[in-house]
Amino acid sequence: MVPELLLCLGLGCAGALRPTCLSAQFRRPGDYILGGLFPFGKDTLNLSTRLEPTPVVCERLFTDGLIWALGMKFAVDEINNSTSLLPGVTLGYDIYDSCFEPLVALQASLMFLTRNDTTGIGILCDSTDCQPRVTAVIGPHKSDLSLVTAKLFSTFFIPQVSYGASSEKLSNSELFPSFYRTVPGDKNLVEAVVQLLNRFGWNWIATVASDDEYGQGAQELFLSTAGNNNICIAFEGLIPTDPSEPSAKKQLEDIINLINKTKVNIIVIFAYSLPAQALLEQGIRMGLSKKVWIGTQAWMLSDIPTSIPKIQSVGTVLGFATKASTVPGFQKYVADLFTSVQQDEFCQQSRELNRLMSTDVLDLHCQECDNISLGDLSFLLSITQVQPVHMAVYSVAYALHRALGCTPKACPKAPIRSWQLLYFMDTLPFEVNSQSFRFDQSHSTNTGYKLILWSWKNGILRYLSVGDYKESLHIEESQIQFHTPDQKVPTSECFRHCKPGQVRRVKGFNLCCYDCTDCPENTFWSSEDSSSCTPCLQHQWAPAQSTQCYERSERFLFWDEPLTIALLTLMSITILLTCLTALLFLRHLQTPLVQAAGAERTLFALLCLALLSLSCCLYVGKPSDTLCTMQELVHALCLNGCFSTFLIKTLEITLVTEFPRCAPSLLCWVTHRRSWLLVALCLLAQGLLCLCHLHLGPAYLGPDYKSLPTEVLLVCSTKSWGAFALLHGLNGCLALLCFLGTFMVQTLGKKYNLARGITFAILIYFVVWIFFVAIFATLRTVLRPVTQVATILIISLGILGTNYVPKCYVILFKPEMNTVDCFQNSIQEEPEDSANKQ
Repeated sequence: MVPELLLCLGLGCAGALRPTCLSAQFRRPGDYILGGLFPFGKDTLNLSTRLEPTPVVCERLFTDGLIWALGMKFAVDEINNSTSLLPGVTLGYDIYDSCFEPLVALQASLMFLTRNDTTGIGILCDSTDCQPRVTAVIGPHKSDLSLVTAKLFSTFFIPQVSYGASSEKLSNSELFPSFYRTVPGDKNLVEAVVQLLNRFGWNWIATVASDDEYGQGAQELFLSTAGNNNICIAFEGLIPTDPSEPSAKKQLEDIINLINKTKVNIIVIFAYSLPAQALLEQGIRMGLSKKVWIGTQAWMLSDIPTSIPKIQSVGTVLGFATKASTVPGFQKYVADLFTSVQQDEFCQQSRELNRLMSTDVLDLHCQECDNISLGDLSFLLSITQVQPVHMAVYSVAYALHRALGCTPKACPKAPIRSWQLLYFMDTLPFEVNSQSFRFDQSHSTNTGYKLILWSWKNGILRYLSVGDYKESLHIEESQIQFHTPDQKVPTSECFRHCKPGQVRRVKGFNLCCYDCTDCPENTFWSSEDSSSCTPCLQHQWAPAQSTQCYERSERFLFWDEPLTIALLTLMSITILLTCLTALLFLRHLQTPLVQAAGAERTLFALLCLALLSLSCCLYVGKPSDTLCTMQELVHALCLNGCFSTFLIKTLEITLVTEFPRCAPSLLCWVTHRRSWLLVALCLLAQGLLCLCHLHLGPAYLGPDYKSLPTEVLLVCSTKSWGAFALLHGLNGCLALLCFLGTFMVQTLGKKYNLARGITFAILIYFVVWIFFVAIFATLRTVLRPVTQVATILIISLGILGTNYVPKCYVILFKPEMNTVDCFQNSIQEEPEDSANKQ
């Protein structure tokens, strides 16, 4: 191949001394004509100054477009010489310049729609019977041109096969039912680029795109995909498609300044060759430091390396190109063609063939081609991918072959409508150089990508394949030498990897840039890339910056706590005092004072107080549902037993003071043995209320996970405050009756006032309960059972100190008062008239 190419170069250089007839090689008659749209020119001269619909003039030959057009010509000639594909049928072609300009491409497309041998478009005819000048169209190359022409050709269901348009908008087969392409869509390219960035850990990058359909569409796809893969975009820029515009230089300078300002080392470019070249040239002029440039086939495999001075100073250039094989025989075909177009006889035959086609149409063929030599194409001829063009022609040829019903030996030259090819293009595969291809649901062929590296050696560029991508990325990293001093992978990060126990917190305007912050208490770090801390389960806890959760220890009122020991000591003292009082009363049971206080009922009341004090043990230790229920019931029953004896004494005092006439007949029910009936009645009523309490909502063990940081607080919780009020309501009523019946009672002379002790005992009970309810309802710490124990002991000591200790004092230190005279008829209400006199 190399000797042949050198020979061709020599012939081409020799023939370049005079014009050739290469421009006459892009029209050929045939049984079925294929239209072609290829970018021969780069720039339009008079587009902005046109005041009339005059032809648009293009200049500056685009050699890539010329090579693609020659690829179509080669494919058609190859098919015409084939004995198995379309035997006996000749394909013709009519190739026009699209000039990278939608208006120019649209002019040629309108020509394709004209009916055979006319210049009119059959708009009024039945669409199924219309047969335009061409059977199918190959091209154009750019996405924005394809979007314009595809709408036009899809209206008439004329097959259009692009060899380079990759915009995802064109994947919509409903909007563009007759559009096909022999390259993957931008979605596949973007996924490949994102996988490349992730492979090298680059998460702080810039993306720059050309201000056209291809660039903007690919950039938009990239931004959404990158955001889902933890890649931060430092900024996104647009390159003007026409670098000669007055504002273009300012835009390019702004992009380079942003690259410097954001300190990114990775720049992804979605652009065609002209905008990409302008950006790289501006970077070199402004002294931009070396970066990693990730490119695409649209500009990487172009003449940029040979047209930009100091191109090696930009850094490392990596990118993806469509995975395509070389087309066998193509380079030799081009070399032979350049030899032929220098011969007068060949040129005369070419012009005669051109005259066989319609000549009354606008000439938009390659005007600059006659002044180019094979040497001008030498570099690009070895790197430009022609296979997509080759595939496009073959896909139409196979569809035509099947639509005509060809046999291996011959094809009928029957009239065929363009729309009849679509079924075969949609459903059946086609072969190119022994490789089978077919269009997918989006009318694309996903051949995959090669990862290309610009490799410089002695000033000579090589396109080194260092990986490939189909559904996953494979890279031969050992072959990649970066521009860094140690040739290792450069870094480009806007965040650091967090330590265990830390998570990301977004900072600045870039949502994926973050600082690392410690996980707060009761949360933990679950994975390396977590953006939030994971809460621990309810029964677990964790310190700050933790990587795991720990089981909470149980917290309740332990037996060995100092506070518990103090309370139990106080309980023991209270029980001891109660027992000593009971023994003292038992020893002096027959004395007037004890008899007046209630005799055996007083001993019963002291027993209830002792049991009430002893119930404090139920609040210490690990609680359970049973213990929580017992606490309430024992408290209510013991207090009820004590208050029932107070009620009897209160009734006795009330009868004597308020109803003296009825007292002799009723006192027998509140004194002596009959009084026990009232005690039993009170206890029975309290027992029924206990049963109701158990039915409506008894206290239960309620684990509290919020009050303590590392422990679970086991406390008894009130299920129903209504049931709680019902349980203690009777005792409250008894206490209220006792208070109302005793607080106004006065004594006569030096006689002992039995009512005063009950009044103060009940008053202490009410005061303690007011504070208890207020504290108990809001307190959620280990002090809650302490409050309950303290309430019980204060009530017990209050009753003991106000009602029984004074009597003990009389028994022990004032025996002269323990007489019948001091306690018989000693209680009566002070008359109102005597009170008024005072």
